[in-house]
Amino acid sequence: MSNSFQTSVFFVGATGYIGGAVLTRILQHPDRPRLDITALVRSPEKAKKLEKLGITPVLGSLQDTGRLEDLASKADIVVACADADDLPAAQAILRGMARRKELTRDVPVLIHTSGTGVFSDNAAGMRPTSTIYSDANVEQMASLSPNQLHRSIDLAVLDADSKGMIKAYIVLPSTIWGLASGPLIDAHIANPHSQQIPMLIKASLARAQAGMVGEGKNLWPNVNIDEVADLFGLVFSAVRAGRPIGHGTDGYYIGENGEHMLYDVSRAIGEALVALGKASTDKVTTFSPEELDKYFGGSDYLGTNVRCRAEHSRAIGWKPVKTTRHMLASVKPEIEAILQRPEELKV
Repeated sequence: MSNSFQTSVFFVGATGYIGGAVLTRILQHPDRPRLDITALVRSPEKAKKLEKLGITPVLGSLQDTGRLEDLASKADIVVACADADDLPAAQAILRGMARRKELTRDVPVLIHTSGTGVFSDNAAGMRPTSTIYSDANVEQMASLSPNQLHRSIDLAVLDADSKGMIKAYIVLPSTIWGLASGPLIDAHIANPHSQQIPMLIKASLARAQAGMVGEGKNLWPNVNIDEVADLFGLVFSAVRAGRPIGHGTDGYYIGENGEHMLYDVSRAIGEALVALGKASTDKVTTFSPEELDKYFGGSDYLGTNVRCRAEHSRAIGWKPVKTTRHMLASVKPEIEAILQRPEELKV
């Protein structure tokens, strides 16, 4: 793929937390005048706002598989930042990309968002793990069970790559933190909040005390929203410039720059709640089974272990600088932002 040609980009997930940040990077790309960007969006109001940013909106959802297939068949690059567990939607995109390959003989590119949850275990907050995965270890990545979270879609993507129908680059963000910013946030198109930490915050606010799963001893990696968007941008730029980086089974790119114990995040929430007058103690207590049902749909996923290293991502030039210390410092501003929007308090 050459910088000198117009490139058609189909973007899925523009209104999400990750998607909004990644699309912002693409809008800032030096080759922006030669990028024809189409984005799928459910809201007619947000479609009009995207149009003002120079993006061609198409109304629809992930359930509109026929539309997904058609739009993917017209794109040189598909950037998928929506639901990492919607297999029918992923299959529709892959069918469309395969059709493009058959018609044009050019191999389209898929930049797919998975997640480090693919490495998760069942620790329930009771223990750490010593198992550490690396995105540079092809054999280790291939050893992942097909029953792991996100894995069924990852395998479908890898299969299409192995058949030469696409070139696939799989980005695996970890616990993403920080309030998103940029034109899509300013226009109220994209979501400014992550999932894991805000979920803990909202549950802790509702019970007026910081909570954790089990004893909070499990470990997870973390990454700042702007820096994981930089990683996507780096992969996109390499593809756009025709710079060879690994794809397919050698195309995993983890986003992490440090790790944390769940207890430490919950402790930071407790301290911030006290400082903001929303709790009388910073002591962290275990969510009861009833609270897990109420606030997390019965899932103890936040108590799982995930340990991994972004060695491949760094090898292609990714240089994150924000660490776990910065993440813990972001907890209080995140709470303050949530408190400013009462609708955010729904759990």
